[in-house]
Amino acid sequence: MKQENPDLTAKESLDIITGMIMEAKGNVQRNNFYFLLWGWVVVLANIGMYALTQLEYRHPYIVWAITIPAWIFTFVHAFREKKTKPTATHFDYISGWLWLAFGMTIFILVGFGFKINFQLNPVILIISAIPTLVSGVILRFRPLVFGGIAFWIGGIICFLVTMEMQPVVGAVTIVFGYLVPGYLLKRTNNPENV
Repeated sequence: MKQENPDLTAKESLDIITGMIMEAKGNVQRNNFYFLLWGWVVVLANIGMYALTQLEYRHPYIVWAITIPAWIFTFVHAFREKKTKPTATHFDYISGWLWLAFGMTIFILVGFGFKINFQLNPVILIISAIPTLVSGVILRFRPLVFGGIAFWIGGIICFLVTMEMQPVVGAVTIVFGYLVPGYLLKRTNNPENV
């Protein structure tokens, strides 16, 4: 019987592994869309909540309803992207499940927020550090790693400030955690910047 896959040299094996890592990196980098979308949605919601609080609006949290169309848009975009994306790597698979677990955790926190007197900002910021930092490690992209660290710092600060100031801290943290890394990822996707 003829052997279909001849033994690979060390260089050929390394080239295959390097190619897979670069493909995964490219696939994850294309996801800067999600960092930018969610960065802007959450910054606007935090600023809106702070503004409504200052205006003494009775239900300032209503501004978070802007996340509903963002979730729908995210799922539609992900579904379309999955249909058109040529390949998915093991890194893509891990990253997808990581962010799905993060999203489910956020839904649970929002659903049961009344149990912790809706002190969600610090908890969500601290939890946001995990998928952000891990994505940075997968990509070997330091701005995302620093973004994860920014989430931890912002979460700690949120615990130390008044509930009224938490949306301000949240907005600033999102800028450093999602928007700055998202725009840097977008810039690295531009062929002129590679």
